Amino acid sequence: MFENSKRKMAEAGRFMPGGASSNFRLGMQPTPLVIERGEGPYLIDADGNRLIDYYLGMGPMILGHSPPAVIEAVRRQLEKGILFAGQTEVEFEAAQLFCSIVPCAERVRFTGSGSESVQAAVRLARAATGRSVILKFEGHYHGWLDNILWSTAPPLDCAGPAGRPSKVIGSAGQDPRTGETIEVLGWNDLEAVRARLAQGDVAGLIMEPAMCNSSAIAPRPSYLEGVRQACTKAATVLIFDEVITGFRLAAGGAQALFGVTPDLAVFGKALANGFPVGAIAGRADLMDLFVTGGVMHGGTYNSHPVGMAATVATLNELKKGEVYRRIARSGRRLMDGLTGLLAERQIAARCQGFPGIFHLSLGSTEPVETYRDVLTRDRAAYGRLTAAMVEHGVRALERGAWFLSGEHDDAVIDRTLEIAEAALAGR
Repeated sequence: MFENSKRKMAEAGRFMPGGASSNFRLGMQPTPLVIERGEGPYLIDADGNRLIDYYLGMGPMILGHSPPAVIEAVRRQLEKGILFAGQTEVEFEAAQLFCSIVPCAERVRFTGSGSESVQAAVRLARAATGRSVILKFEGHYHGWLDNILWSTAPPLDCAGPAGRPSKVIGSAGQDPRTGETIEVLGWNDLEAVRARLAQGDVAGLIMEPAMCNSSAIAPRPSYLEGVRQACTKAATVLIFDEVITGFRLAAGGAQALFGVTPDLAVFGKALANGFPVGAIAGRADLMDLFVTGGVMHGGTYNSHPVGMAATVATLNELKKGEVYRRIARSGRRLMDGLTGLLAERQIAARCQGFPGIFHLSLGSTEPVETYRDVLTRDRAAYGRLTAAMVEHGVRALERGAWFLSGEHDDAVIDRTLEIAEAALAGR
């Protein structure tokens, strides 16, 4: 069924490590796929298989794979040119639109990726406070660079006690000295945050406002509000990493959904529906340090005109609200349907999260409340389930995340549940 993908991956391995340009695209079963094209909620691979897609490019494709408004906007921009090393009207339009939607955005700068945006936010926090310590949380991913790739996916035998997580390096070849100014806590533990910030030496606290990299875990009641208050009291810059949650949980991101406004926030993925656009936004006094405070930030491809055209088209579609109404309906139906199918077969499972991104795990019906809960679930069994489903025509991430777009309509959800039932039955 996937022989052409297997062959093409093997051939590409002669020129590219593993046949791919990102480690996150490797290791899928029965093979990493080679994709020919996308249409709405579907992907067509090198073998001609038509797959209902819940990867959605690892999250960006909130309008689906072929949204006419985005494609037309990009086409019109390409006719004007590609790259100018100057500003464009479409960049200004994107910035004004962004700031009108996102609560924290008194200012915004566009970047080439979420990882780059994180680096800019960390630099601003240190410049604004004169401090060096950055506080992050176990299981939260903020990009692959040395200074932030700490305790993103630590194995339990290295993670230390839950109340005092060990700081675990994320990659071979990573400079261990970059961890000297990083500290790690367990997320959703407000008292631990308050105690650490009270020492008065933390420049910035960075977190996913809803934990969606390792699972789909909502903040506990009053947690975000408490962290906001603690950061304000300690004069620590609060940074929300909304690369996943931004424009996916709501038009204004998790900060709009939960009603808590950070000092800075970083964005990517759904911001431009698949085009490589990131952003950093926040308080004017912090953002203006790029101009008045000697904080260096640059990038040849930042605010690329084609990406800006895609951003404007995407945000204009999202701010109408209909996409979120469709996702809410379809996402809840799918979550309830999967839960019901697994319960009928007496398979212990937990489906939780948000309509636009939820997490499915096997091995327990108990809520997933921490990163460590994820590691106790039956990941091998879940991997077998996703492998069986892709054989039937549904592509879902092996780490448990399911992304939905506005193109996943009732018929697509019905078909997904039929395929899930067949996969569970071993047909």
